[in-house]
Amino acid sequence: MAMGQIQPPGAPPNLNNPQNQRDSNQFKQSNTTEWKNETARIYYKQLYSDKVYIPDTSIHTFHRRFVNQPWRDLGNSGSAARNLLFTPEDRTGPTLGYHVFDPYRFDVDSLNYYNTNRAYSVFQYQLGGKQEQLAGIMHTQNIRPNWNVAIGYRKINSPGNYNIQRTNHDNANLSTHYQSKNLHYELYGGVVYNKEQQDENGGILYDSLLTDPAFNDKRTLRVRFQNDGFGNVGNTRRSSVGNTMRDYAVMLQHGYTWGRIDTVYNADSTRYSFELTPRFSITHRFEMSGERHIYKDLRPDSLRYVDFFNHGFIGNGSDSVHSRQEWFFVDNRFALNGFLGKQSNQMQFSAGLGNRIDRFRTAYVAGDDRYNITSNYIIASLKKEALLQGKWFYGATLQSYLTGDAAGNTALQANVGKEIGTLGSISAGASQNINNAPYNYTTYYNQYDTITRSFAKESVTQIYGLLQSDRLKFTAGIRNYLVNNYIYLNAQQLPDQYATTFNLTQVWLRKAFTWRIWILDNEITYQQPTAGAPVNIPQLLGRHQLSLQAPVFKKALWIATGVEVRYHSSYTPAGYSPFFNRFYYQNTYTVSNTPEASFFFNFRIKRFRAYLMADQLQQLFGNSTVIAPGYAAQNFMIRFGFHWTLIN
Repeated sequence: MAMGQIQPPGAPPNLNNPQNQRDSNQFKQSNTTEWKNETARIYYKQLYSDKVYIPDTSIHTFHRRFVNQPWRDLGNSGSAARNLLFTPEDRTGPTLGYHVFDPYRFDVDSLNYYNTNRAYSVFQYQLGGKQEQLAGIMHTQNIRPNWNVAIGYRKINSPGNYNIQRTNHDNANLSTHYQSKNLHYELYGGVVYNKEQQDENGGILYDSLLTDPAFNDKRTLRVRFQNDGFGNVGNTRRSSVGNTMRDYAVMLQHGYTWGRIDTVYNADSTRYSFELTPRFSITHRFEMSGERHIYKDLRPDSLRYVDFFNHGFIGNGSDSVHSRQEWFFVDNRFALNGFLGKQSNQMQFSAGLGNRIDRFRTAYVAGDDRYNITSNYIIASLKKEALLQGKWFYGATLQSYLTGDAAGNTALQANVGKEIGTLGSISAGASQNINNAPYNYTTYYNQYDTITRSFAKESVTQIYGLLQSDRLKFTAGIRNYLVNNYIYLNAQQLPDQYATTFNLTQVWLRKAFTWRIWILDNEITYQQPTAGAPVNIPQLLGRHQLSLQAPVFKKALWIATGVEVRYHSSYTPAGYSPFFNRFYYQNTYTVSNTPEASFFFNFRIKRFRAYLMADQLQQLFGNSTVIAPGYAAQNFMIRFGFHWTLIN
């Protein structure tokens, strides 16, 4: 049984069903068996790791939303989201700085690299109230036993419960992994494309109307960017104000390894495979990426922009406010790698150099601004994974920029831990990140306004400890951040820097209790910032799920059904700025919500998983859940979804 949990970024991923073994190309041709005639098997790895994982088939948390606590959207599927756990931006080199759609994006460094002896496909579909939809497909198959290709696509579309808040996202990825028959050459390739579109309504005008029976249909509530004269698309009202984020990335990493080749036979010597014990390798990584962010207001009102600039607009639609920011970079790095020890307990160390070219551009109706950077950096790493039970694992990575505007930017990470038999693992780690402000914090233009700002380098230090046990269904951890020169948007929605150093501590605990067919799954997180620091986070978050999980009809059907409750303590949430497509600090508006509740019925028949869910049950008896100033959660709704796996 695999269970999701509230887990701060940086902690080891809670992937399902890890197999503590090194990938040794077990699907290669043998001398007696045709590869395609083997029993269907599939597994995947991730870049920079030899651990093997099996696709998740659990139903315990299958009902949960695509973006779920601790992430919080603006009350519509696919809308701008932020993490309720304090999470500094993970950047070292130059960046553009738009992150509110990150939970929906595919990332080229987080792709899965599969290996399967059967064509394997997964179809996904979710349907919610007010035509909320999510559809996706993933297909992977081995072209040859040593060469796999996987492709995936996901569509999110939701008009929303409230007026003119439509979202429309397209996300796609492709990954491939190839290893030569003699095991010396290996290649990883990845391509991602993401496009997120959000209509901006500016938030509702009055929270008090959420409880007014005259506005049971939330689309009748007036919003700040109300424009009744603007057009529709089909049956969906569209806003004249919108943000669009589009990005792509192409990554190719390949290398050649020298080492000893051994022939490994099975117990009765009827089959064999090859096994490489590496000793030295050289790798090259190439990445090309582009991002484009567009803000447009096709029916501007001067009152919307009074806090930023003064301009009178013509009301016939001939005026607009428009800004486009673009980022393109090419990155090349070479590394030399050495290996010590046996294959099942091996240490790897590497060092190398990288070169990167970044180009930034802001385009607007009256002109454009361009900014180019050429950087050189060094990389180094040390890694030993626990591929066998009871072994120590440790690692360290370093990336430091030597030239260019990012000179001095450094990311240093280290961790150490040990597998404790079959109980689980204990680990600890630390990191130091010194970085520049993103481009969009330093430069912003539209045809009426100019915002420029320079910042000192931001420094984020963190240390953490983590205890995990799948056998005991228990996780506990503690993390401390030390932040200096924190970069953020202030209450005026303008870039700012908090020069005072502050601490922030997080403690989290998860424990699942089981009794026969009953499961009580509890998660709780506590976080305490330094007083006065410009961060908006709740002090306490919790999620509790009581469910019945059991097989029926002679194990032909598995079900998991029960109730789930999510809550957070009263706090001042971050505000959302449609103009800059970012969240900003505010300390005048407080939310104190009733815990959110849902009832779910999940089931699995062979390779088909589905759920039926009644969400936001508390709204049948109380007030709407307020997320941020002007933004509230969806009404009570029935949701349905399924995953269907096909193996050829």
